[in-house]
Amino acid sequence: MTSRLPSSVEIYDTTLRDGSQLEGISFTVEDKLKIARQLDRLGVHYIEGGWPGANPKDDEFFRRAATELHLDNATFVAFGSTRRPRGRIDEDQTLANLIGAGTSTVCIVGKCWDYHVTEALRAELDEGIAMVRESVEFLVANGREVFFDAEHVFDGYRNNPEFSLAVLEAAATAGATRLVLCDTNGGSLPTEVRDTVGAIHDYFGGDVGIGVHLHDDTGCGVANAIAGVEGGAIQVQGTINGYGERTGNCNLVPIIGNLTLKMGVETIPRDRIVHLTSVANQVAELANFVPDPQQPYVGDSAFAHKAGLHTSAIARRPDAYEHIDPSTVGNSARFVVSEMAGRAGIDIRAGEIGVELDGSATGEVIDILKRLEHSGYQFEVADASLELLIRGAAGWTQEFFELESFRVSTSHRSGSGARAWNDVAVDMETEATVKLSIDGERIVAIGEGNGPVDALHAALGEAIGVRYPMFEQITLTDYKVRVLDTSAGTGAVTRVLIDLTDGERRWTTIGVSENIVEASWHALVDGIVYGLLHADGTNV
Repeated sequence: MTSRLPSSVEIYDTTLRDGSQLEGISFTVEDKLKIARQLDRLGVHYIEGGWPGANPKDDEFFRRAATELHLDNATFVAFGSTRRPRGRIDEDQTLANLIGAGTSTVCIVGKCWDYHVTEALRAELDEGIAMVRESVEFLVANGREVFFDAEHVFDGYRNNPEFSLAVLEAAATAGATRLVLCDTNGGSLPTEVRDTVGAIHDYFGGDVGIGVHLHDDTGCGVANAIAGVEGGAIQVQGTINGYGERTGNCNLVPIIGNLTLKMGVETIPRDRIVHLTSVANQVAELANFVPDPQQPYVGDSAFAHKAGLHTSAIARRPDAYEHIDPSTVGNSARFVVSEMAGRAGIDIRAGEIGVELDGSATGEVIDILKRLEHSGYQFEVADASLELLIRGAAGWTQEFFELESFRVSTSHRSGSGARAWNDVAVDMETEATVKLSIDGERIVAIGEGNGPVDALHAALGEAIGVRYPMFEQITLTDYKVRVLDTSAGTGAVTRVLIDLTDGERRWTTIGVSENIVEASWHALVDGIVYGLLHADGTNV
């Protein structure tokens, strides 16, 4: 059988529309502009901006994009739909909004499943075909390149292939340059996608480009996109990080990696693939999501090695254990140190932070790790605390401040008894006092905050902020608590993880104790010490 695999594939990004449909995402106009610039930096071929006329936010975005968005690599696309059933083409507001958006390329969605035409639109099949044909003709006549999104085409082709082909042929004859086959409900599997795309590709004989638009409801979004390309598709539509409604859309990150690095199919320019990790992380930040550490190619754990047995071999020949060079996609290998780590893993991690350990010090670190992880610590998720532990084994001691004691008190100021469950908020006050010394000078400071950790952070700021101005740049971004032994009830050991940032780097610290405040204090102090240690790029 002749291979339909193309030599190159267009990457069409729909993060600004499909991605924003994920629960928990609400992009501002400024967010959308920033994401579009990141996508252009990555080198995608098309950026779908949204649906002009659908809401005030999209209207503002298209207005601002016209003057503020200067794309070097990508083509900006407006999205819409065909005319309404039994409507006049010259009176259709959706099509008028597409023209008004001012983009050179538009993408319109139309029904390609007979069941949807008869039941959802309550229209005759001939009217469904006419809606597509007339809409494409109108947009082409107004100077627009038109991509046709064939909605539910895999379901339609399975049930009535003659009708689906008639709709696609109407779009192609009217001037559409891409027929994008959409698995709208995400229920198709790779074999069906490959066979359907291949059959439609062969039907048109290369006269029009075929694209695919996949959802991930079966967990096959990426696999389906690859199957579609193997069937002859020359365009893949998807989102960065797979954001999208329900379980998400086809994730363009592994699509780009798999097609270009594994299959030899060109996607974005080769010199842009190095930006894949940073763009994925930037989009996650703008979406207000934590980047998925296990995302293929770009995740923080994608090239993390934990097993002690393999560590020394990985250090010598990483290509024996890594499927690509991580730097190709802007990522890096990481040697995760835990109770499973051998001496090589400790030495590699020490080398990464610029610390030399002799044999006894390495052994000491291993012993401490085993003891602490047995009691509940987990240093593979607390990189900063691990660094401080290794430095301590090498003889380093932090001299920023020396703690004498701390105290936290919480009071309910309203004086009432049991909480009324219809209260909007409870009037609580938390105060922390820290006593410490810096260069022999004893300092007592008080801080108030929204809970013990916030109050302790405020008290530390009062105590050392004047001496160490960098403290003001160190902020807490996340706080996690896990009860390690639920059977012990309120006396259980708790593990606290605190994420911090100075605006440039991010780090995580850990504390473990039967007392949640003490565990939080240990994690907080580690986080502040680490931040001060690396202030202004300095190191020890």
